[in-house]
Formats: sequence, C-alpha cells, structure tokens
Amino acid sequence: MDNLKKEGVIILDFGSQYTQLIARRIRENYVFSEVLSCDISLEKIEQKNPKAIILSGGPSSVFSNDAPKFDKSILDINIPILGICYGLHLLVHHCGGKVNSTGKGEYGFAEVVFENDKAILKNMSLKSNVWMSHMDQVTKVPDDWKIIAKSSNGVIAGLVNKDQTRIATQFHPEVSHTEEGTILLKNFLFNVAKCEKNWTPNNLIDEQVRIIKEQCNNEKIIVGVSGGVDSTVMACLINKAVGHNCFAVLIDHGLLRKNEAKECVGSLKNGLGINIHLYDESEIFFSRLKGVIDPEEKRKIIGDQFIKSFDKISDDLGGYKFLGQGTLYPDIIESGISAGNSAHVIKSHHNVGGLPEDLKFELIEPLKDLFKDEVRAVGNKLGIPRVLINRHPFPGPGLGVRIIGEVTKERVSILQNADAIFIRVLNEMGEYENIWQAFAVLVPVKTVGVMGDQRTYENLIALRAVTSIDGMTADWYKMPSEVLSLVSSEIVNNVQGVNRVVYDITSKPPGTIEWE
Repeated sequence: MDNLKKEGVIILDFGSQYTQLIARRIRENYVFSEVLSCDISLEKIEQKNPKAIILSGGPSSVFSNDAPKFDKSILDINIPILGICYGLHLLVHHCGGKVNSTGKGEYGFAEVVFENDKAILKNMSLKSNVWMSHMDQVTKVPDDWKIIAKSSNGVIAGLVNKDQTRIATQFHPEVSHTEEGTILLKNFLFNVAKCEKNWTPNNLIDEQVRIIKEQCNNEKIIVGVSGGVDSTVMACLINKAVGHNCFAVLIDHGLLRKNEAKECVGSLKNGLGINIHLYDESEIFFSRLKGVIDPEEKRKIIGDQFIKSFDKISDDLGGYKFLGQGTLYPDIIESGISAGNSAHVIKSHHNVGGLPEDLKFELIEPLKDLFKDEVRAVGNKLGIPRVLINRHPFPGPGLGVRIIGEVTKERVSILQNADAIFIRVLNEMGEYENIWQAFAVLVPVKTVGVMGDQRTYENLIALRAVTSIDGMTADWYKMPSEVLSLVSSEIVNNVQGVNRVVYDITSKPPGTIEWE
C-alpha cells in the first residue's frame, strides 16, 4: 500500500498509553496514519513524504535526564505538527517558551474555554470538557504563539503559532472523554494539513491486488488460513489477485474450536471458491507443547511449528516461494516491532514475534497495515458473507493461549466443549453480535464443588466478553445475568471436568483481551 501511505500522518511515539488511539482516530477520517518510534531520523521521515506529524503524549518531563532522545531537527520540518500533552511541552520548549513542574497537575476531566480560531477550532464550542493527563505546565508562551485554550483552573490547554503550522494541546483530543476531540483532529487533518481522504476500502483492495501481483510475478502462493476474519479476508485478497496460483492451507494444530476445522474448509471452499486443503498436524504441536507453561514460549513454539509445517506441506506440493499471512497492524505494534526501540512487547504474535530467522518463504501480508475494523470493511467490499466477516477474533495460537499452564489434549477437549456452549448460548440469546470477542478460558485451578451427593474437585472455567472497535482498547461486556446463569449451568452440567464458572470484568488496559 505504498502509494496510499504517501501523504499520510506520522505519529511519533513518546510513550503515551493513547498513541495507538491517535492512529485509529486519524484512520477513521480515511487518512493513513503510522506510528513510529520517537528516535527516528528526520531523513527517514522525509522519505515517507507525510502531510503532517503528531507528537504523542508521554510520561516524561522535557527537562528531565531520562527524557526520550529524538532528532530535534524534526520540529523544524516544513509541514504542520500537532503536539499532544508531552508533545505540547516539546514544541514550547523548542520554540523558546518555558515548561515547569508546579508540583500539581491536572488529571482527568477539565473544563476548557476556547478562543476563536478559524482553522483548528472551527465548529467547536466556546466551552467543552477535555481529558488532561500531565504534571508539567506551560509557564511562558513562545514568541509569535498565542493561547487558544485555557482550563477553568487557568492552565494553558492549547497553543498555536503565528502561521498555524504548529498546534499544541495540553489535553488528549484522541480519547472519547474529550467531548469535541474528534472535531479538533478533523480540523487539523483537513483545515491545517490539507490531507486527502484516500484510505478507503476500495482503494486498499485495488492497491493491494496490484502489490500482490507485482510481488509474486506469477509464482504460486501458499496461504495459511484459520477460518477467522483476518485469514479469510487475506485469502480472498490473494485469491482475487492471483486466482489458481493461490493454494490455501488450514493446519489443524489441535487448538481450534470444536468442529472448526471442517466448518472452515466448507465455508471457504464451497462459499468463496477458494482452493483450500486441511492438514492435521495436531500430534506434533501437542508433543512440542508438552510441559511448556510460559505463555510467550507457547506462542513462539506454535509460530515456529506453523512455519515448519508449512515448509513440509509446500515441499510435498512441489515447493512454494511465497507464504500469505493474515498479520494485522496491532499484531506488529503489540509485538514491539512497528515503533522501534521505544516499543514494549505486550505479547509476541505467532506470525510476528514467533517467526524463525531462517524462514525460507517470502511473506505476503496484505493486511499488515490495517486495524481489525478496517479488515472487516475490506471484507465487506470483497463480498465475503456477513457470517464470516462478523466472527469474533480468534488468536492464531488458538486455545493454546486460552489454557493457563500446560496444553494437553484433555484440557483442550474440556475447553472446546465449554467454549462451544458459551458461543452457542450467545447466538441463541441474541448477544453474539453485541460483543467484539467472547471466549472461555481454562484455569487449571481445582475447586471444591458438589454434584448430587458427591463432592467434586474439578477445573475452573472463566468466561471473557469484551466490546471494542479495533482491539487496541476494550471494555468488559455487561452480560445479562440470565445469559451468564444459563451458560454457567450448561457448562457445569455438561462438561466433564468443570465444576465452577466465573466471569472476567477486566478492561483493556490494564488487562489484555486474551489471558495469555
């Protein structure tokens, strides 16, 4: 998608918990955005030819010894820059103003009074609630800058320079708590930076088909699918680009949901006309996972074995040069690869952090720049049936990361049966499509129970259901009590080895959606 990336917006990450949210807000306006490490050079930024730069927030102080290192010449680039929170402090400090720590900051909601400004504040109210989050404050405004927003406590909340090329806010316009933050971001994109709305599903499909054709040059592509949204859309894109040269493979690693392997093959082959074949590799996956407890190690073993299985299958088929994968942008971000040295590894994704160094395939990853909701939009444009597009996300490592501790056939069977009941009841009760992702987790903690007149000492099943837009943040779903009651009763009465069910009410952050 190189052409569509040009003239987008670059977000420099200074460690804010909201950085990925900035990227999402930009893309919601059909403008490409990319998160990069704050230590990137000006030369590399100029090679990307962006229309604007956004400096994220962050926990540091601009005058502290541990402040992130970055190329200060970036702040003099001849394109608009928006500084958010810590980004405001950087701009003020760089342009001759002063930032000090008063010992008391503003955190959470604050009422802000805005000045009239035709560009950045167009269509915004004179007063609005915003989300503040920093100890430091501006104590001296740079020359040729003006204040455009102040909080009710007198804190400078917004600044703009004389020619409207540098804009800075003490508050976070990207979070939903800031009532008119989306308006401000739109004003920056279209009134100040003059961005174009070209990051659309139709453009993405056309561009990606072109790239796939150029990359493979009539070579055959082996495609790994799982039945999930990502791999289904990826397979359809590659099939659209190369037709019969696309050979889809579903590797059953023994960690799929109940009956999922056969159902997936039927949907893709009969429903979408994709050349797909099923291979049962479960025995080797179970043998390699024996005794493994650490979740990162499990993910990397599963990723490594996927590649080894693909190697073997492709060799049997006569050799394939390319491997298609359903990698998404959040996979890359959470694996600590996209943003560079400043990124933290949240969890390695089997198709990112788990890939071996001696990988013999050239990867084709047509979705690697997309968030989940963008993938669904592309899938709709490709004509993929709604029942496949609206499926809840399912991790590549499958149930391997939904079983806490060692993965065994017995534990997988228990979890498959419990999960199948959970998903069935959600569909029957009309709750499934209200939820971003729902699943069961096997917690191998024995608890005491009573069934009939007998004492039991069996496993614990945790239910997880969240709402989200893109998976980067999520809220736990307020499940109706009658649904939880029915699911719990059916699991305990029908799944051998389980005598207790609990419901997870943790949001992301601080938790992740998956347990491992």
